[in-house]
Amino acid sequence: MKKLVHALVLTGLVGAPAFAMADEPASPHTLSANVGLTSNYVFRGISQTGGEPAIQGGLDYSHSSGFYLGTWGSNVGWLTEFQGYKSGSMELDVYGGYRNSIGDVSYDVGAIRYMYPGSKNAATNAALGAWTSEAYVSAGWKWFTAKYSYYLSDAVFGIGPNANGSYYFDLSGSLPVGETGLTLGAHWGTFHFKNVSTASYDDWKVSAAYDMGKLGKLGDGVTLGVAYTDTNADKGFWTDSVNGEYLGKGTTTVWVSKAF
Repeated sequence: MKKLVHALVLTGLVGAPAFAMADEPASPHTLSANVGLTSNYVFRGISQTGGEPAIQGGLDYSHSSGFYLGTWGSNVGWLTEFQGYKSGSMELDVYGGYRNSIGDVSYDVGAIRYMYPGSKNAATNAALGAWTSEAYVSAGWKWFTAKYSYYLSDAVFGIGPNANGSYYFDLSGSLPVGETGLTLGAHWGTFHFKNVSTASYDDWKVSAAYDMGKLGKLGDGVTLGVAYTDTNADKGFWTDSVNGEYLGKGTTTVWVSKAF
């Protein structure tokens, strides 16, 4: 009995800190990461890799107040094939903003800087770099989101000059199919390039994504997806000069990602 009482006392002493820890408030800071592989990096209807695969990944910080910061990167091919760069095969984005909700309506206000390290050929207009600054605002309700992106830089993804004031507007929907782990998506967007009308176009997409966590713990954080995208982009403008690839053509893309 004495041993039993002694054991119970020790158990109580060891367990005390656990109860204290449980009473501590949750941290307002959240850090997350993601990595993915896609058969074709398509951004707003335009292939960034000329139909080739891409490895991508990002790191995000968010605060319970709604403020967030993040960075994301991917390999790209259009710098040398479409924009006349001597070197450059990487996209690196940094972004930040504030998101919250009022009832059923969510909103997000922020800015992003798209950076493309590399150097241009002397024969091209070196002043028109691919680096691009964008401010955005979005609103969501249930499964639907509307987003407006406004461009602040003189060149927009290397297209310009005097392209500041260009914009991209898109509508998207994301509908979970019950508790199956399957989510269906649809999107339409329009890209208007100021002073470069031949670059403007509309794009659309349908997609399906499956949460692999539904199959077991090994699939936690893993998402498998497929999407079909297409545009009405001008073929004369959006065909690269190196291999004659039309970057705005209809294409099916498959991808897998892991969130941490």
